[in-house]
Amino acid sequence: MAASTGKSFVNRFGVHIAVLIFVVIWTIPTLGILVSSLRDKDQIIASGWWNSFSSSSQTEAGRLPPASAQTQKDGKYVIEGNVFGDGAKRAISAFGTKAAAPTQYKAGTAADLGDGVSLQVNGDGSFVLASPKAFEGDRGQRVYYASSAPPKFTTDNYDAVLFSEGIGRSFMNSLTVTIPSTIIPILIAAFAAYALAWMRFPGRALLIAVIIGLLVVPLQMSLIPLLKLYNGVGTFFGVPSKTYLGIWLAHTGFGLPFAIYLLRSYIAGLPREIMESARIDGASDFEIFVKIVLPLSFPVLASFAIFQFLWVWNDLLVAMVFLGTAPDQIVLTAKLNALLGSRGGNWEILTTSAFITIIVPLIVFFSLQRYFVRGLLAGSVKGG
Repeated sequence: MAASTGKSFVNRFGVHIAVLIFVVIWTIPTLGILVSSLRDKDQIIASGWWNSFSSSSQTEAGRLPPASAQTQKDGKYVIEGNVFGDGAKRAISAFGTKAAAPTQYKAGTAADLGDGVSLQVNGDGSFVLASPKAFEGDRGQRVYYASSAPPKFTTDNYDAVLFSEGIGRSFMNSLTVTIPSTIIPILIAAFAAYALAWMRFPGRALLIAVIIGLLVVPLQMSLIPLLKLYNGVGTFFGVPSKTYLGIWLAHTGFGLPFAIYLLRSYIAGLPREIMESARIDGASDFEIFVKIVLPLSFPVLASFAIFQFLWVWNDLLVAMVFLGTAPDQIVLTAKLNALLGSRGGNWEILTTSAFITIIVPLIVFFSLQRYFVRGLLAGSVKGG
């Protein structure tokens, strides 16, 4: 008895450790995307997100004012100012005048540039360039410096993405595609699952076998034939083929086999006594389905809703095939794909866009997650 109890404790402990590892593996990248989306562009380039709460060090280049800014002081020609022309408050640790040695001199020391010319850059960014001869030329002295900036977080990235990059409109387009593409297959699959589980009719076993077989058919095989069919129907009726209705039907067709299989496994495991009692009381199949089966099947319906919503929301291939790329149709994943091509170096835009895409799936998952495992496992312990 003691050995069995100890083994059970070890098993539970192992499960908890495994779950904790998966949670950490999932959470760390998500946290990184969130933190990066709130950081300044220069700091993203200078350091990783894990250093975002400490000062970041980066090497920058600047140019001092031209000869027209010089003044005479103590018999020398002097140019003074601050390398931080934007008014930013940063600390300089070292500076240099050559790209090959940007940190050759420590801040606060005077660098000998030859011919009696000296340059001193202080830690606060102030500088003094002195020469015994008058400076000439319209281009100032090139200077490099290593500076450290305090942590800076901003919501400007979200303003740029939502209002300047067109992501807000594509966000609404994705909702327009995803919500009906989740509800329609649930409605159809629920009726079909009940019929296949509790109603007897010729060809029932063959229909179940066909549905199971459709689970292994690659989606890519049906894209082109289905698109040709849509184009033919659109041409026949004189309407565009790439519409929201078309992509709703496409996602419905792709999601139905799994939906029917999952719902049937669950509905077939419901107590037979309840069904027989309802029939004895004179209830029709439709009344049994609406008043008994649907309320009892909510966990599995929620489980499939999570699967379908996440799949449709993150889909790019089907959206590119069955929907246009006009501003009023392009979905969020397609818009991000376009941004990735044209804004490959703007990490603050990409991380912000990526986090926006996962907000809605996270809300859906955590809203329905209590039904998720229950709905998936309920149909595996009973069969009909």
